[in-house]
Amino acid sequence: MSDATNGVATGAAADVGPTVGVVYGIPPQPPVAANTRMLEAGALRIGVEYRDVDPEALRAAYAGNAAQLAELEAKSPVGGFSDEGVSVHVFDAEDGHEYLRFDLFDGEPHYHYNHRPGPVGEAVNNVVPFDVTAGGDMLEWAFERLRTRLPQMLAKAGGGHLVPRVDRAALEPVLAEARGLAVAAREGYRRAAEAGA
Repeated sequence: MSDATNGVATGAAADVGPTVGVVYGIPPQPPVAANTRMLEAGALRIGVEYRDVDPEALRAAYAGNAAQLAELEAKSPVGGFSDEGVSVHVFDAEDGHEYLRFDLFDGEPHYHYNHRPGPVGEAVNNVVPFDVTAGGDMLEWAFERLRTRLPQMLAKAGGGHLVPRVDRAALEPVLAEARGLAVAAREGYRRAAEAGA
C-alpha cells in the first residue's frame, strides 16, 4: 500500500492527511514478549520494551513472508539495521493491534503510525524520523505526545474508532508508570554500557 520509490502512502494512510517520513509495506518488528512490560489502560494497552535491533533478528521476523523479507532487504542500509533503545507501544487492548510505536533509539530515533492490514494483508507502516535537535529528548517528547496528541495520532494511524473509548483519567497514571519504566530501562542500559566500557 505504498509507492516504494517515493514513500507516498495510498489507501488507508492517505485518508488521514499528508504522510511524512517513509511508508513501508511491512509491519514493525513484533515486540519480544519477555522484554515487554504491558500496562492496561482501558481501551488501550501500553507496552514498554528495551530493544536491541540487529539484522539477523529482523530477517527472522519477516522470514515467513517473502515479499516483506524482500522489502526489508531492499530498504536496509549496508550491513542491515542495527540500533537499540526503549520502545513504547500503543495497542488496541481488545485485539492487540499496535497502532503507534515510539522507538527511542540511540542511533536513529523514530516513531510509527501502523495501520491495520488491508484486505489482502498489505501493511501500511509509516515511519517518521525524530529530529533530536528540534525535539530534544525523544523520551520526554513521546510521553508529552501521548498526553496531549494521542487522539490525533491514533486517528492518523487508522485507530480513530478507539478515541471515544479512551478514558483520560485512567490513562494518566498508566502513562506515568510507563514513563518510569522507560526511564529505568534507558538508564539501566547506559549504566551497563558504561561499566562494560
